[in-house]
Amino acid sequence: MSDQPVLKKPAAARRPAARSGRRRAREFALQGLYQWLVSGAEAAVIDAHIRELDDFAKCDSAHFDALLHGCIAEAAALDAVLARHVDRRTNLLSPVEHAVLLIGAYELTHCVDIPYRVAINEAVEVAKSFGGTDGHKYVNGVLDKAAADLRPAEVAAARAARAKPAA
Repeated sequence: MSDQPVLKKPAAARRPAARSGRRRAREFALQGLYQWLVSGAEAAVIDAHIRELDDFAKCDSAHFDALLHGCIAEAAALDAVLARHVDRRTNLLSPVEHAVLLIGAYELTHCVDIPYRVAINEAVEVAKSFGGTDGHKYVNGVLDKAAADLRPAEVAAARAARAKPAA
């Protein structure tokens, strides 16, 4: 499967600390979405290729499945959510940042067990590892605005809690 583009983490960006199964799932989903955005390959082909990569067994495969297949199946709807908060059409974004934003928007929409701030932070961390120099800042800003649309009660409660003076 050498003709499929594979996004590799730069050696300097690798962290010595252990990553959680969900973080690994996000990273593998990012690689799959990158392949899908760049090559247009079928989801099943990408899925099979990603599962052959080193350390795939260490990821949360159920979360990987949800992210990869959910983002591909709902790409148009997720892009519509993101379009309200990006400064250009999503197809003009870097494929890395676009894929990270799809993952973040998917988690904000469907993974309500993950607090919105965690979903944003995880997207930012993955963007730091794989994206351009300041791509993580862009991801943070877009997802923060999208979270207010997708989880208004949770965001409002968190902002109200931060606004309270310490007793």
